[in-house]
Amino acid sequence: MDMIQNRTFDEIAIGETASLTRTLTASDIELFAVISGDVNPAHVDAEYASSDKFHKVIAHGMWGAALISTVLGTELPGPGTIYLNQSLSFRHPVAIDDTVTVTAKVIEKVEKGHLITLDCTVTNQHGEVVILGRAQVAAPIEKVSRERKTLPHVELVEKGRDYRRLIEMTHGTEPLRTAVVHPVDNNSLEGAIEAAREKLIVPVLVGPEAKIRKAADLAGIDLTGIEIVDALHSDDAAEKAVALARSGKVEALMKGALHTDELLHAVVNRDTGLRTKRRLSHVFAIDAPRYPRPLFITDAAINIYPTLEDKVDIVQNAIDLVHALGIAEPKVAILSAVETVSPAIKSTLDAAALCKMADRGQITGGILDGPLAFDNAVSAEAAKTKGIESPVAGFADIFVVPDLEAGNMLAKQLEYLADAEIAGIALGARVPIILTSRADKVLSRMYSCTIALLLARNKASGQV
Repeated sequence: MDMIQNRTFDEIAIGETASLTRTLTASDIELFAVISGDVNPAHVDAEYASSDKFHKVIAHGMWGAALISTVLGTELPGPGTIYLNQSLSFRHPVAIDDTVTVTAKVIEKVEKGHLITLDCTVTNQHGEVVILGRAQVAAPIEKVSRERKTLPHVELVEKGRDYRRLIEMTHGTEPLRTAVVHPVDNNSLEGAIEAAREKLIVPVLVGPEAKIRKAADLAGIDLTGIEIVDALHSDDAAEKAVALARSGKVEALMKGALHTDELLHAVVNRDTGLRTKRRLSHVFAIDAPRYPRPLFITDAAINIYPTLEDKVDIVQNAIDLVHALGIAEPKVAILSAVETVSPAIKSTLDAAALCKMADRGQITGGILDGPLAFDNAVSAEAAKTKGIESPVAGFADIFVVPDLEAGNMLAKQLEYLADAEIAGIALGARVPIILTSRADKVLSRMYSCTIALLLARNKASGQV
């Protein structure tokens, strides 16, 4: 058993030393910044820290200084020590991958107050002194011996990483003229305005004008210069927005504070809607911070119990979307509860058929495999354990779910239990449809607009 114990004032001798050695990692810097709130570019921006813009002597020095406190609190004198004073001089920068040794040496003892003064030196792997200083502490007078606690594993996650990459891809791209349907609440209105500020869309607000303006007043949003198309109610707003798209006056639709079926009823109308030869389907674009790549779940919002024929369009729509987002050959996992084809589970039969259809060129642009259980789709280790050899297992980009219930629950679980950011879009119509939940946050709506813009501009250029 690893124990931690102190040295009492009476036990400590002049000249006694203690030391520890650590190697600085990028994660150490990030974690130190999170704990301390120190976001000085000199400490958290490697490019800035290596430039001539700042005095390199203090680069990541505070991390080294913290190690001095570690020695005093755990080694010499150890548990029970009260830190009173310190003076430090930072001589050289500490960079990522540097290995430093911290040494504390007792140079003075004062009986009154049980004071100990220590010289503190931090040297790097080259023998250079990077920090030199002195500390004064009140040493413990009672012996303490305890089991050394194992510190919890800390994992830093970066939310929205992939969405920020997508937003960068839109720079220099003309914003998408978008009909925002029935934006009569704060979330839908603010989401549209924020997307406009980011130059992702040019919003055309379609709905009861009085309600739109009331929502804007309550949210403190200035609607100056923003076009409003008055409508009687949500159904009328959906019909007018679809008409704008059909006539080419807008390039996309964005769902506001109305039910999905209200909007889609107008979209799929055979005479006045926006239907194409493709079946309409939905994709959740999900940025899960612990998954190494963006993931896409389809269909979790439109097709309740899709047939095999429906799934062909669902898969192709998703593949075309991720092409527009910079993934040239997406890996598509056809999900089920098991990895083997079973006549008793229809989704496994559909998976097998879809894979064969891809082999025959009936689905193009991606690599399909299935049936795959979710663990095999996301974990190469899980697939290996089960003896699955697949170019998709463990590396899936697109997850095709058996039905809407499974997909919706999977997406919402990732959002609420795995800190995932989630965006939604409907595909297969003449224009992209930004189809978010009424409970979605402003950022979710903005990310959905980003995806719609990239998709529309890629279609216009003939790349999709």
